[in-house]
Amino acid sequence: MSARLTPLPMTTIVTTDLIGITRGRSFPTDELEHYQAAGCGWVPANSALTPQDVIASTNPWGAYGDLRLIPDLSSRVTVSNGPDASAPALDFIHGDIRETDGRPWGACPRTLLRDEIERYRDELGLQVNAAFEHEFNLHAGVAEHLAFSLEAQRQGAEFGGWLLSALRAGGVEPEMFLPEYGKHQYEITCRPTLGVAAADRAVNVREITREIARQMGLDLSFAPKTAADAVCNGVHLHVSLLDLGGQPMLYDAGTSNGLSSIGQHWAAGILHYLPALCAFTAPTPVSYERLQPHHWSASYACLGQQNREAALRICPTVTLGGKSVAHQFNLEFRAMDATASPHLAMAALLIAGRLGIEQRLALNAITDEIPDSLNDEQRKARGIVALPASLAQALDCLRNSAAFNEWLPKPLLDTYHALKTEELALTEQLSPADLCEHYARLY
Repeated sequence: MSARLTPLPMTTIVTTDLIGITRGRSFPTDELEHYQAAGCGWVPANSALTPQDVIASTNPWGAYGDLRLIPDLSSRVTVSNGPDASAPALDFIHGDIRETDGRPWGACPRTLLRDEIERYRDELGLQVNAAFEHEFNLHAGVAEHLAFSLEAQRQGAEFGGWLLSALRAGGVEPEMFLPEYGKHQYEITCRPTLGVAAADRAVNVREITREIARQMGLDLSFAPKTAADAVCNGVHLHVSLLDLGGQPMLYDAGTSNGLSSIGQHWAAGILHYLPALCAFTAPTPVSYERLQPHHWSASYACLGQQNREAALRICPTVTLGGKSVAHQFNLEFRAMDATASPHLAMAALLIAGRLGIEQRLALNAITDEIPDSLNDEQRKARGIVALPASLAQALDCLRNSAAFNEWLPKPLLDTYHALKTEELALTEQLSPADLCEHYARLY
């Protein structure tokens, strides 16, 4: 009699695509050595999928071409167990999409980010240290809780405990799990890390959070707005710049706001190119239900210090316990949500910041007032411009930003415009309420 079969452990090589969806192919874990060098097959048209799972009809690839998904073994995530003792281990490795001869493929967002990280190192002598914060809606009980309350924390405590354990096992270095302002809304934060690993870590947070919710039978959504009356979910990207020896470069105690000269140029680049950046950081129609005044998100391109309505914020520092201000000092980008690809959005942000440094752009758009409370003349005098009011407008801003587009590979741009045009057509008849519910199911 033959031995009884048991499930084989599987490992997945994944890519997180232009719309922030993690996809991949799995193989028996004990065959990993076989896939290390040449990876597994991939298809160019996969990159043209819309969130509605429709391949954009005008994509540049059609039915042609073959690619390889090459694993980056240093990025492997393994979470051996969770609340469901019978669930298989979560085991995946981030990959880079390459041509069949090993050359980089032009529409791979992870490659784009790596190239930009290397450009910071080689041309500017800088390292990028970054972390993503995520907000999400979790229905862990029928009772509604008061914002930020211990009651809310306790309602989600079992989920939160499992999540922190799984994130730690997956190498994510979680910091805090906390109830937020919205009903059934929580936030997870993690420690910063260098380079491409920061965007990998953002993906890991999303996928591990989804896995724990799945094992516990809970509904979860990272969508920027899950219902017409819901509080919005954002993603905040914290960035600091270090020299090659690891010393912080954003802080200067001698300036009025603490920003060094290089920090001012970097921030100016972000704000200058932000209308075009929105096409990548707020990349779905529902994103613009969030990017509105008085939503603690962003509706204008400006820098603030104590201002959560600013698109870019100088984060507070503490001196308690003798902590170094310079090592804490970072900028928080707030005009982002979880419908964005972490690798693509981070790469685009870094391109904008680098152009600000290289072009020595002046930082003028600063306010700790609510931008919407200023009149048109006041905003104009300070160089504060409104962000796009829709995805269509953001895509137009992207098309018209020649200096920014110069640093984006044409295959990636063409694919992105094709899939976003298709997405707009697929959702144009939805009401704002239907739009929220639609994307709540997808993200």
